[in-house]
Amino acid sequence: ETKEAQGSTNPMGPDGPQSRNSVVICQTVGRSIFTSSVSSAAGRVGFLLQKDEGKEASCPVLFIQLNELFSTPDGLQWKQTARWIKFEEKVEDGGERWSKPHITTLSLHSLFELRTCIKKGTVLLDLDAHSLKQIVGRWIMWEGHLPGLKKLTSVLLRTPQHHTTKSQLRIVAELGALKNQFQKKIPAEAEVSNILVGEVDFLEKPFIAFIRLQEAVGLGALTEVAFPSRFLFILLGPRAKVKAYHEIGRAVATVLTDELFQRVACQAQDREDLIAGIDEFLDELTVLPPGKWDPTIRIPPPKCLPSPHKRYQRGKTQQLSGALLLKSRAGHTHGHQPVSEELQRTGRLFGGLVKDIRRKVPWYWSDFYEALNIQCFSATLYIYLATVTNAITFGGMLGDATDNMQGVLESFLGTAVAGAVFCLFAGQPLTILSSTGPVLVFERLLFSFSKDYSLDYLEFRLWIGLWVAFFGLILVATEASYLVQYFTRFTEEGFCALISFIFIYDAVKKMLSLADNFPVNWDYKINDVTLYGCICNSSGTGRSRLPPVGRVPASPFAWAAAANWSLLTRTECLRVGGHLVGNSCNYMPDITFMAFILFLGTFLCSMTLKSFKTSRYFPTALRKLVSDFSIILAILIFCGIDAILGLETPKLIVPSEFKPTNSQRGWVVFPFGVNPWWVCLVSTVPAVLVIILIFMDQQITAVILNRKEYRLQKGAGFHLDLFCVSLLMILTSVTGLPWYVSATVISLAHMDSLKKESTTSAPGDQPKFLGIREQRLTGLVVFILTGVSVFLAPVLKYIPMPVLYGVFLYMGVAALNSIQLMDRIQLLLMPAKHQPDFMYLRHVPLRRVHLFTLIQVLCLAALWILKSTVAAIIFPVMLLALVGIRKAMECIFSQQDLSWLDDIMPEKDRKEEEEKLRSSQEKEESDSEDVSRAGKSCLPQMSLH
Repeated sequence: ETKEAQGSTNPMGPDGPQSRNSVVICQTVGRSIFTSSVSSAAGRVGFLLQKDEGKEASCPVLFIQLNELFSTPDGLQWKQTARWIKFEEKVEDGGERWSKPHITTLSLHSLFELRTCIKKGTVLLDLDAHSLKQIVGRWIMWEGHLPGLKKLTSVLLRTPQHHTTKSQLRIVAELGALKNQFQKKIPAEAEVSNILVGEVDFLEKPFIAFIRLQEAVGLGALTEVAFPSRFLFILLGPRAKVKAYHEIGRAVATVLTDELFQRVACQAQDREDLIAGIDEFLDELTVLPPGKWDPTIRIPPPKCLPSPHKRYQRGKTQQLSGALLLKSRAGHTHGHQPVSEELQRTGRLFGGLVKDIRRKVPWYWSDFYEALNIQCFSATLYIYLATVTNAITFGGMLGDATDNMQGVLESFLGTAVAGAVFCLFAGQPLTILSSTGPVLVFERLLFSFSKDYSLDYLEFRLWIGLWVAFFGLILVATEASYLVQYFTRFTEEGFCALISFIFIYDAVKKMLSLADNFPVNWDYKINDVTLYGCICNSSGTGRSRLPPVGRVPASPFAWAAAANWSLLTRTECLRVGGHLVGNSCNYMPDITFMAFILFLGTFLCSMTLKSFKTSRYFPTALRKLVSDFSIILAILIFCGIDAILGLETPKLIVPSEFKPTNSQRGWVVFPFGVNPWWVCLVSTVPAVLVIILIFMDQQITAVILNRKEYRLQKGAGFHLDLFCVSLLMILTSVTGLPWYVSATVISLAHMDSLKKESTTSAPGDQPKFLGIREQRLTGLVVFILTGVSVFLAPVLKYIPMPVLYGVFLYMGVAALNSIQLMDRIQLLLMPAKHQPDFMYLRHVPLRRVHLFTLIQVLCLAALWILKSTVAAIIFPVMLLALVGIRKAMECIFSQQDLSWLDDIMPEKDRKEEEEKLRSSQEKEESDSEDVSRAGKSCLPQMSLH
């Protein structure tokens, strides 16, 4: 067998000082002060990784099981003592439970011993065997006729005893159901590595084998889980004075959990490749001094693991110039490419729109069937209630601002129609369209201007909307969305924070207004309870008499009490013409306090249930279900509390008929009516301001939703989204419905409710974020339900408004928590020693961080003040000015600081910059050619451009 012979060289010389010291000198370039070239070990590893580049899927997750040999009254017995996927779990001394997952701590001696084992033992690579018996037979055949081999074979083929923590009844039940709860934590494509170590009396020297099978095969009862095995490590030898074999077994298991060594082991051609992989592992070790650390302490797994790709690319990174590193950090550290594929200009009219359509068409049908998931059902209900609340809130505000020319009904219909159309045809269907605060400000100013100059508001608005649509189509045709690359984190966070504060402010403002409608009984004194009273008295005389004819009480009790006015209810008293007399007649229940309990309770309950997924209690499936339905559960809980207590809190009011809120308007607005003809030309001036607002609002939201950290797979559609919004401007202007644009906070809430996480995760490992469930169905159903809500008024009327305002508060706070600005604001209040270890704090002086934060906060305050004053008409221009302010900050901050705190803005001439970087890189390569010549002898030539 050629491959086995190639991989099974004779053991090397004795384990002397020279062998041990070879570990020390295996340092890569730049890591050792005694070497000036790349070591042979680093060269081998680099060659294997380069050969395996782009084939990460060829090395599946490894489940590693450590079996040790024990003496029992029935003879020698294999017992499982530990297991690894990413972290170690060991059988506790009592043998009744697995330990909590923890990071393995090893002695350096055990790793040196492991290296010697690989060097002196048998290495069989790509062994063609399909059972444990065949594997042992091939190994024994390779070893030859040595004493004790027959007994060794008998020991190795003994059935191991696996550790379980369940009762025998539960084990039988699980076997009958053909399920293994622990196996669910392991990915379906995983493979097993079996480690067998032990001491026997019949051997005089250790017998060692590292085996890699040509094809992964099932080895029956050898493993705890029913996955095929790929690697085996066997170490049997004479009895030792210490637990040397146990520690070597733990060492090989820990090395196999390293992703880089796994790739080396999968690609290794001989034992030298494996030794090089171990040397690379040793080179990356961090040592804990024995006098400063107790090795019995178990280190819990971290919440976030470092990426192995940094180690894969270490050799390349060291050869990059400083300018290239800066460019790489700016382009990748913060999740932005300098120019993404979606924003590359074609130079043709509507070229970007055509590319967006071609990009989205292949995914169109998957946008529907991928929504068939319980998580999408939860997201639909959550976003529906948020959208309905938003429609009612902004509809009421529009009604107040426009004398009901646009009201709640128009808000419902516009939201339903515009949102449904957008979800069907937009490039990013996860976006939720809604009325926004900046648009509301403009509508208020436009109505006031029309009223002051005796213009027809809806007709004037129609022309503005048509011009806005025309300007929007021009922006689409000229691929103006290319300018989105200038929206850095500075602009995104300022806009997102502004919209989030608007949500929080509106929610709190609505709750405070309840104190005006339902006054708190501050004058009520419990000691005077006997003095309080209120009775119904007849009008005028003050004497009780029968109700007048034709004004009889409505209830049977009132008929019986007709002769006694004092027994009538307040409503019946007023109906029959009586009046209320008494010092408690104006008493009102403390509705305001109860409303605030519902408001804050919904908010806190939503926050608590959302984080329930990381709780220690209850099974994973239940915790995930509670987290997915957290908002719905919070709403149901406090709606139930309101119903049980019979609170008279204000309830959700939905229009019940399709009639315009203002009877003076119809469903179609005609362009030529009351206003002079020149209005159609004058409308271009406010239209310019509106298109700036629409463009900034739409595209900033799109940039935030399409960040690389969300791992969207179906691409963005900046041009297509703006095209849809422009066409919808025509529809809503002709019908006199509100204008709609992407709602940042609700869209972020939509994205958050559709996050996907890995269902299988190693013990101790956090579930991995896999991306967003990209589809069109949740948004489409939300807007359909919004339109149907007019017919659901009898049901929706039981939902208290304070509960929905609590949802508003939750969405605003959740959106704020997602931006880096809030972290940097908190740093202003923290002493340096208590500040979190943020990456940018390692590279940017703290005073520069505070200065950047201060400028951002001042811009946010200016936006807030501007939108609240009569100067709100220039609010769109101020949004655009954020880009200019960010560009001017390059005069204050260095490119290094901005690369960590924000994104680097694109240069005017990128080709010229790339030529400069290329020249710098070539000079760097020329200078380092002599240094790296030894390493390049075993590495393929590769381009760094």
